Amino acid sequence: MEKSHSASYAAAGVDITAGYKAVELMKSHIARTLTSGVCSDVGGFGGLFELDVKGMEKPVLVSGTDGVGTKLMLAFLMDKHDTVGIDCVAMCVNDIICSGAKPLFFLDYIACGKNVPERIAQIVSGVAEGCVQSGAALIGGETAEMPGFYPVDEYDLAGFAVGIVDKCKVLDNSTMCEGDIVIALPSSGVHSNGFSLVRKVFDVENADIKSPVAELGGKSVGETLLTPTRIYVKPVLALIEKIKVKGISHITGGGFYENIPRSIPEGLGAVIDRSAIRVLPIFELIAKVGNIPERDMFNTFNMGVGMSIVVAAEDADKALEILRSEGEDAYVIGHIEKMEDKVRIC
Repeated sequence: MEKSHSASYAAAGVDITAGYKAVELMKSHIARTLTSGVCSDVGGFGGLFELDVKGMEKPVLVSGTDGVGTKLMLAFLMDKHDTVGIDCVAMCVNDIICSGAKPLFFLDYIACGKNVPERIAQIVSGVAEGCVQSGAALIGGETAEMPGFYPVDEYDLAGFAVGIVDKCKVLDNSTMCEGDIVIALPSSGVHSNGFSLVRKVFDVENADIKSPVAELGGKSVGETLLTPTRIYVKPVLALIEKIKVKGISHITGGGFYENIPRSIPEGLGAVIDRSAIRVLPIFELIAKVGNIPERDMFNTFNMGVGMSIVVAAEDADKALEILRSEGEDAYVIGHIEKMEDKVRIC
């Protein structure tokens, strides 16, 4: 590879040697994520992972894919690229744990206008951190240099995760019933959804997003918005091992009104206590600056709740205890009732 060089390709805007340098720079980050199932090295045509299915009757693979979306614009404007990889991993692994699956491995895809090895390595450092937080191995990826398609200082980032769960332990909502309790896991901020609206509200391309803002505790708008998505894998898996979980929703794009219903069966709905929700200051600022109605806020953003979990009323205290012991400041936000509306916030 050291002798691999194409002057003609370089003249067209693609430097393949930069790709090799980027791989070398990211190897130390990837090494942090290695688990016992990994059986291939970086640089091959495929990532190999050996499944350990001991103790499982019918292993089921669960996959999820996502990107970071227009939150990347904040990374470009702030010239900070080492956290968006956490977002990318989070959006995938937080989805697959809603089925009760344990993440096994992750692969990323970075498309850019110009391969700057140091920047690519920063991006991958975030991906690796997300993998460490979720217990997934980073077993491969792709960096595509696409001059003329992306501006030289911009890139896109996406990926996918694969997890595993025994078929008899796949979470379903068949036992959910009236009186069950809805528990919230706090978010770290806006996470990775709703940024088209966020960017419009704050006019981020033209406004000062780097100066301290009192309403945000002295942090800037840019810094606050770049806060990486919280990864819930380890506390949720710990909870599932110890009590019966009846439903989990990852609160992403569409907010409460689109995501909570995805874990609730027909004939039932979630009654959410508005006064119980610990709305983060960034959401209050978005609503104020953008003059956005509360209904729209709850139908776009997580509002401070990154994940909702439904358990039986008799298990609620134990569930809160387990989650808190795992570092989650979990709290009750509502209950399940028989009703036609899937979500009622009151």
